[in-house]
Amino acid sequence: MSFFKKIFSKSADAPRKLTKVSQLLIGDIVVLTDSFALPESLRGQQFQVKAINSYEFEHRVQTEWALLGSNDLEIFLSLEVDDITELKLSLKIQHEDVETLFDLDEFSQIFDEPGEAFLDKQADSALTTMWSSEQYQQSAFATVGFFHRKDHRSENLSAYEGKDSGEQFELYTLYNEDQSKGVDVEVWQDGDTEVCLTLFRPLSDIVDMYPGS
Repeated sequence: MSFFKKIFSKSADAPRKLTKVSQLLIGDIVVLTDSFALPESLRGQQFQVKAINSYEFEHRVQTEWALLGSNDLEIFLSLEVDDITELKLSLKIQHEDVETLFDLDEFSQIFDEPGEAFLDKQADSALTTMWSSEQYQQSAFATVGFFHRKDHRSENLSAYEGKDSGEQFELYTLYNEDQSKGVDVEVWQDGDTEVCLTLFRPLSDIVDMYPGS
């Protein structure tokens, strides 16, 4: 084998290095801090990337990593880029959790124009403890987006209508006073409604990352 072939074969066999969240691929592992600032279900847990999806809005496309924990908890991770970049951790909750957290008449005001709902928390379920805030103010009303079961970093998203255009939905968003926690409500074209509680945390809450291969 020539000198050049030896160099190239070594570099090809070099393991992937993960230094940024944006580099995560399916199979990779993330480890969260054991800080008491996190819900107990997240502290010190390892999560594996099971899928990578893309949320397409008018002026941006957001990567979503679907994570499965060693405790079988499923959460969703994305990056919220503003003045600083934060982790956005999302937990999908069921109707009974929504019913425990909020008065449903108040909650329904999220869907009333012009989108100025104000929610007070009633009580937590076992699942939502430390994920929720005492109060939320609505920030976004019926923002149109498209959900793609694709990683837009490596696959092209179709710009045309049709089977490859993604699934259309409307997004309703609320935040607590310091915008450290939120509620995302996605209403799909078939009428299905999904509710997620969201946490905004510093990048340092991920204390380690391991490539899956």
